[in-house]
Amino acid sequence: MFTGIVEAVGRVADVDVDADGRRLRIEADLADLSTGQSISVAGVCLTVEAVDDGGFEVFTAAETTAKTTLDALEAGDPVNLERAVRVEDRLDGHIVQGHVDTTTTVEAVEQVGEDRIYTFALPGAHERYVVPRGSIALDGVSLTVAGVDDAAGTFRVAIVPETIDRTTFDGLGPGDRVNVEVDVLAKYVERLAPA
Repeated sequence: MFTGIVEAVGRVADVDVDADGRRLRIEADLADLSTGQSISVAGVCLTVEAVDDGGFEVFTAAETTAKTTLDALEAGDPVNLERAVRVEDRLDGHIVQGHVDTTTTVEAVEQVGEDRIYTFALPGAHERYVVPRGSIALDGVSLTVAGVDDAAGTFRVAIVPETIDRTTFDGLGPGDRVNVEVDVLAKYVERLAPA
């Protein structure tokens, strides 16, 4: 489990592609990282397979690459990173599993004072989980939905300077894809509610 509070922005150093998936080598400065741990890479929960002084390696199965933006990562690309939460940690964001539901695209970016308003396309079959002032994780970042425009098929999030500085959002522009994880609690409520 994760919180959606990004710890670091890593950089893809190498990508090795085969029929089974993609192996990523990511350069990052994360203390106490070890093999077998879960790590969120651009919002996708992966298992650390190797660690050295400069970073770590993960493997993404074909199923994962087909449902996320990890299929398009290339050497040099930045990625948001977060290690799994420990029981004694503070839950600053919201409950994020790293189980990406779908992807969506940036429709527009607007500077409003020091903040930026990012407008995204509503994510297809998951649009019912996107609600004003609800939680959503985009590329692993815990965010609050600022507004939904059903007629336009879009939703907005406001990003504060601290988040822009600590994540990959600074480099996002119209047409870019991001990973989407809707609020797992909303999915459970829907599943448990009487028909």
